[in-house]
Amino acid sequence: MRALVIGASGGIGSAICAQLQEDGWDVTGLSRSVDGFDVGNPSSVDRVLDRLTGTFDLIFVALGILAPLWGAPEKNLAAIKPDDMARVFSVNSIGPALILRHAARLLPKDGRGVVAVLSARVGSIGDNEIGGWYSYRASKAALNQIVHGAAIELSRSHKQSICVALHPGTVETSFTAKYADRHPTVPADKAARDLLSVLDGLNPAQTGGFYDYAGQEIAW
Repeated sequence: MRALVIGASGGIGSAICAQLQEDGWDVTGLSRSVDGFDVGNPSSVDRVLDRLTGTFDLIFVALGILAPLWGAPEKNLAAIKPDDMARVFSVNSIGPALILRHAARLLPKDGRGVVAVLSARVGSIGDNEIGGWYSYRASKAALNQIVHGAAIELSRSHKQSICVALHPGTVETSFTAKYADRHPTVPADKAARDLLSVLDGLNPAQTGGFYDYAGQEIAW
């Protein structure tokens, strides 16, 4: 079994790679720090992915930022900065869309192929009861729409494909360290095992869905 993990140097991405390798998968990992894979640069995405040959049984996209390095998630509307919002959308929404443009070529046409993209529960409009974090929430809501549309398109040519958005919970990584507050967190290795277990249990009829680490469907 072959897997492609994009964002392989991050907390969740590296844990996904480690768990898959432990389970006997042949894993190809891509990241900006190691491979120069920059989702903010369409040419970089195409150049790196065009070099890949063969197909992958799993494509796992573990990308995301809460805010630019120089900023923080907005607590109110007055804190919105257009340039910061554009950067968050570039990584969280447009970047995965650029990757998904390659999915049809990289997935098997005659067998089960899974695309999993990390989203977040706060991207759910139906679950939003406290507001705030405008850029992050909106970028993940946009991502969910992109994943859902990609699932529909892929299912036409890849009948056994599964393309889903996943909420990993609050994972103990540098990504969440400043913002976890009193939220319960889980180690990255446990999050990886949980997410891979969810993917193992999905079938093509569930493509296009939004699932949490326990396999429960999340409202859009």
